[in-house]
Amino acid sequence: MGRLVRVPRPATSADLPGMENFLAPASGHGVQVADNYLERVTKYVPFEVIAFFIFINAILSQATKSGPSAGMAGFPVATIAVGALVVAMVLTPLFIWYVREDGDAWFTNAVVSTLAFPFWAYALGAVAFAGYHDGNLAAILLATFTVVSGLIAPRARREKKAAAAAVQPPATRERERPQLDLVETNRL
Repeated sequence: MGRLVRVPRPATSADLPGMENFLAPASGHGVQVADNYLERVTKYVPFEVIAFFIFINAILSQATKSGPSAGMAGFPVATIAVGALVVAMVLTPLFIWYVREDGDAWFTNAVVSTLAFPFWAYALGAVAFAGYHDGNLAAILLATFTVVSGLIAPRARREKKAAAAAVQPPATRERERPQLDLVETNRL
């Protein structure tokens, strides 16, 4: 299982051991291999960026214990906390792009993971949300987003136009638009 949600593709005998006799070779039809609901829910959570954010948030949380006017390097902790939240949200799609592999639906994963990050940050008690944090609301929001995110599945890739054109025989100019031929090519 890869780190990112995969694009659905036709199953092969390698994907389903014991099904060698039942899958038509190279048919492209029938069984589709894709991540199921629970795998998508798991893969859409940006764990690596959340771990980074938990570390930064723990430092900021310690700094706020000195009082409401706490600061770091001359900046209010609340401002740094919002900055850390924004940086982590920007890092989420960049990280997803960095770990992508062939066959991954990395764009879909990046969008859903970036949308998921603020819900996780709020549920973890981010210092940026200190004035607005409610544990019960955080649990409801996170559970709702998690359930809904699993419903988002990437589409199977469409056939390339070039592959479809290669199957069809090329049409000659003479058959398509003979009225536009200015020079007869049969005599050359």
